[in-house]
Formats: sequence, structure tokens, C-alpha cells
Amino acid sequence: MPERLRVGFHAHPFWPEEPGVRFNQLEAQFMLNGLTADDTKFYYVMAQLDPKYAREVQDIFNDPPETGKYEKLKTELIRRLSASQSQRIRQLLEQEEIGDRKPSQFLRRMRDLAGSSVSDDFLRTLWSGRLPEMTPAIVTAQTDLPLTKLAEIADQIHEGTARSQVASVAINDSTERLIKQLEGLQTQIAELQRLRPSSRKGGNFHQRSWSRSASAKRGKSPSRNAQCWYHRKFGAESTKCRAPCNFVAGN
Repeated sequence: MPERLRVGFHAHPFWPEEPGVRFNQLEAQFMLNGLTADDTKFYYVMAQLDPKYAREVQDIFNDPPETGKYEKLKTELIRRLSASQSQRIRQLLEQEEIGDRKPSQFLRRMRDLAGSSVSDDFLRTLWSGRLPEMTPAIVTAQTDLPLTKLAEIADQIHEGTARSQVASVAINDSTERLIKQLEGLQTQIAELQRLRPSSRKGGNFHQRSWSRSASAKRGKSPSRNAQCWYHRKFGAESTKCRAPCNFVAGN
């Protein structure tokens, strides 16, 4: 059976940011499947390429060399899609940020961009300066540790900070719910207070009416009781008197 008919695997999408890494994976699959023929590997790669990357090597596909087709395709794809060293250094200096990566992952990415042209001391300065807040101060104090070991420590700090942030978010959510509940209670109380004045007015009216009535009665009491019982009963013939009494003899 021809070798090309025994290709029984499907490669992952091509990775233009790191074409060399993608070819390493692809060649591992070739080895596991026992594929060694130049033509088989060449045409398999061309068949799997996204059209926008296939256009980059269309000239090789149209006029492949007699031998070494796969190596030619691989070399040109890597060369044409890989950023130049100056571009990689510029990206390292100006654009690369940690994002959601761990500090050790970020360091490996910066090393990939720097290649062999950047010293570890310079890389340490760049890397530590772009770590999340609080981490750089701890990291920069460890000047005697290798950069790889320092990245492991930074990972531990990063993980601890992430857990604290999760706990803080949970507390903030609880506080926000409590505030909303209090605001709801305040709204209900305000609505009750808005509805109460009419009932208070009615109550005040009855209270004022009762007060006036009581006052009137108190006002009339002195005139009705101005004389004591004895003088009201016996008049001038009374031999007794009990205060308060305003009876005047001769009336």
C-alpha cells in the first residue's frame, strides 16, 4: 500500500506565531505514524494549510524541487512567517505584557522573543517590571537567585494574590447585596411615612375636639361649683361652708 494512503491522523491548525513549534509537533506525528516519504509529508502539509498561509508558499507548491520538497516547504514557511529578530526585540521591549499568564510562563515567552541577544540581567529587569502590582517589590529584592527560581517564587505570590482577589470579590458581593436590602427597607419605610399623614390628621382632629370639650367643661365647672353645697342648699341660712365657695352674705 502506498505510504500516502496510510495517513490516518489530522493535524492541528497551523500556528503562524510559532511555525517552528508547529513543525516539531507535525514531525512527531509523522514519526508515530511511520511516515518518511518526502512527497507524502510535502503534500500533507500543503493540504492542511489555511489558504492565507498557503499563499505565502504558493511558488513552492507550483514549482517544488525534485528532492527535499518537505524541507524546502518547512524552511520557507518558518522564514516567511517568523518575525525578524529586530521585530521580536521590539515586541519584547514595547508590547509584550503578562496578561493572564503566570510569571514563569511570561518569562518563557520573553526568553523566546529575546533569543540569545538579550542578557539575563536585562531580561530580569524587563520581566520584573511588568509583573502585577506587589510582586515586583518582592522579586527585585531577591538579587542572588537565578531567574528561573525567581519565576517560581513569583508564581506562588501570583497564586496567593489571585486567591485573595477571589475572596475580596465574594465579600464585595455580600456587601452589595446587604446595601441593596437596606435600600429596599428605606424605600418601604419612606412609602409608609408617605401614607400615614392622613390618618394622623384625623386622629389630631379628634384629639383637638376632645381637648376643647374638656377645656370647656373645666371652664364651666368653676361657675357651677362657685358656691359650696351648703350655700346652694340653704343660702344665707346655712351655718356651714366648705371651700372653695364664693358665697357672699347679703346676695
